[in-house]
Amino acid sequence: MSIPNSIKHTQPDNSLSNIALSNTRDHLLTTGYKLIAQKGFTAVGIKQILDTAGVPKGSFYHYFASKEAFGEAIISHYFTQYKQRLDTIGSQDVSAQQKLYNYFQNWYDTQQSGCAHEKCLVVKLSAEVSDMSEPMRKVLYAGYQQTITWLATQIKAGWADGSVPHPANVAAESMAKRWYFAWLGASLVTKISQTDTPLAEVWLMTTTAMGR
Repeated sequence: MSIPNSIKHTQPDNSLSNIALSNTRDHLLTTGYKLIAQKGFTAVGIKQILDTAGVPKGSFYHYFASKEAFGEAIISHYFTQYKQRLDTIGSQDVSAQQKLYNYFQNWYDTQQSGCAHEKCLVVKLSAEVSDMSEPMRKVLYAGYQQTITWLATQIKAGWADGSVPHPANVAAESMAKRWYFAWLGASLVTKISQTDTPLAEVWLMTTTAMGR
């Protein structure tokens, strides 16, 4: 006698389980990212992350061996998403100068009068964890290098299409580092001074250098 389909034993759908697990991890990263961008890494405890996310403690340690490992994952996740934004700007059908302008204009706009999550994470953690956690420092540094490489690529393209002035005896990588380091520092001083003057100064410096 055949068994009706309605009562046949079925295997669990592992794909749905995997999606749920992935969603829990992503939810923890998103929640932790927002809290740490607002308050800093040291000020945010695991309990606060779990309470805000509505996730049990066991789930946290299923994905992350420690708070440090969690911080490392947040930074890595952040720069993965940041790379997508760089790729979006890079694919625009405009001159290389305009791509650079759009990138720094977004940075300028999101850092004025407060601290936007998409920028504050790097600014806060750069000053906070460099001496505290070697794994977090390394992933931050890799993220910096990713952005600097993108900037250097746009600068070279600007030199090639004539949209960006080419100063003598300056490599594109060197110019990219000067700009990125200046903007990172200005963002930090903006937080300290509670004024937009540092950003205005590097904005003027950068736009002048790119021929605007």
